[in-house]
Amino acid sequence: MDGLVGGGLTAIGLTGGIGSGKSTVAQILVACGAYLVDTDAIARTITQPGGLAIAALVAAFGADMLTPEGALDRDRMRALAFGDAASKARLEAVLHPLIGREAHRQADQAAGRPVVFDVPLLTESSHWRARVQRVLVVDCEEATQIARVATRPGWTVQAAESVVALQASRAARRAIADAVICNQAISLPQLEAEVRVLWQIWQRPVTRVT
Repeated sequence: MDGLVGGGLTAIGLTGGIGSGKSTVAQILVACGAYLVDTDAIARTITQPGGLAIAALVAAFGADMLTPEGALDRDRMRALAFGDAASKARLEAVLHPLIGREAHRQADQAAGRPVVFDVPLLTESSHWRARVQRVLVVDCEEATQIARVATRPGWTVQAAESVVALQASRAARRAIADAVICNQAISLPQLEAEVRVLWQIWQRPVTRVT
């Protein structure tokens, strides 16, 4: 774990590559007392049947990009977006503003608890960096990411490799981090211990020296 800084934080940005273990770290932070705003969960909600994004997605990509139930066909969209930069940009133009608004609506309900914004594309979305006080990156080797993702239902090694290749590099994520937790060859209790230590440090008030 690198980059320990005190501060009594109220807004933390959490990010990491696919398969890094970011969601596990998010749940540990919740157990520490954080209020979680999960932008991936928001994205899933607004692309369900009748969701806020459905009409705009149909306008941008056509009704054949929906499932028979009227939700976004995530597998088809993933294949399209990660295979074509223009389609990926069009998808982000539809989803990101809606996700951002809902994320901040949810954050307003934190009732004084520190808010953790779980943002997979935080490195690629510079505006998020200005909205949080610290960035925590969960990191591991790309081979580990791919192996983990390939075990998920509906995923193959090739699909995982494609997504990892198109996401921000490990170096780029680490470059924006205030702290990095390496989730590589450690047990869940070890991971939890590292997260809890960081949480305690980040919640300390800043001591000003005059």
